[in-house]
Amino acid sequence: MAGGIGSRFWPASRTNYPKQFLDILNTGKTLIQATYDRFAAFIPAENIYVVTSNEYINIVKKQLPQLPLQNILGEPSRKNTAPCIAYISYKLHQLDPQASLIIAPSDHLILDPVAFNKVCFEALSFVGKHNALVTLGIKPTYPNTGYGYIQYEQQTVSDNVYKVKTFTEKPTVELAKTFIASGEFLWNAGIFVWQVKNIITAFEKYLPEMYEVFEAEKPHFNTTEEVPALQRIYPLCTNISIDFGIMEKADNVYVIPSSFGWSDLGSWNSAWENLEKDYMHNASGGGNVIVFDTHRCMIQTPTDKLVVLQGLEDYIVVDTNDVLLICKREKEQDIKEYVAEIKRNKGDKYL
Repeated sequence: MAGGIGSRFWPASRTNYPKQFLDILNTGKTLIQATYDRFAAFIPAENIYVVTSNEYINIVKKQLPQLPLQNILGEPSRKNTAPCIAYISYKLHQLDPQASLIIAPSDHLILDPVAFNKVCFEALSFVGKHNALVTLGIKPTYPNTGYGYIQYEQQTVSDNVYKVKTFTEKPTVELAKTFIASGEFLWNAGIFVWQVKNIITAFEKYLPEMYEVFEAEKPHFNTTEEVPALQRIYPLCTNISIDFGIMEKADNVYVIPSSFGWSDLGSWNSAWENLEKDYMHNASGGGNVIVFDTHRCMIQTPTDKLVVLQGLEDYIVVDTNDVLLICKREKEQDIKEYVAEIKRNKGDKYL
């Protein structure tokens, strides 16, 4: 899934070139390229699909030239993850009714691909034998309030597979501490595994209006009529995530507790956590920076501009060719509000 606009990484991430197409961590690869390589290690290129916004198709082509062109799928509008997943599920079901599907965001960080591959195979094996919707849960290391949490039953139903009891969206820090202390909760990584026929059945049960719209256009998938069909489908779809629409309601949801060095890289703080830091705990993303008496800052600046910082503590500093952002790290969740205010006052020029 590569259609998001990454607004919490503004001003580096822009509507016309969002974070999945950026090398946020200075690895030499963009986030979508790293995600592709991770799956290409055990899935042939012809079985890897990118669902993105129509406006990003050419960027995907450029960044993933090894991907077959017909595997780059454009959405006519952004309607969150449920329609995106319905689209790829219907398309694959037309090709192979027994197909299994791994759904993954294009902009996450995974440091241990070997462990990730192992968990994916465990999940594929389980969904191949059961009518199950599997999510990968991350063993939490601290009470993060930016992630969703999954509560699971303590008795396994299969090797390392557990029945999910509840989903909780971004809790308060007090609640997050309680979750971790209980030992019954995992972070929700937003990575799902299932057979396409079973997720389509779940759409029929829990999102019937969306199911009916896709079902009506089913004969047009994988034909020259697919794009016109999408133009008819998407205006009729609710803007809803797969989590809210199906996963929180379904009774056949299972989780595999996992540890593979995961971060959703959802914000500048998560970038700071995963970048190398100097002896004053500053993380500098590819810039030409000199600091004095500056501690625990996240700094992203152009390499062709010298930036000198003095006296800052726990700040985000992001400089682009047309925007300079200076923001307390603790206020990073407000960046979306800043972007909305800029849109009201300045239009779309800086977005």
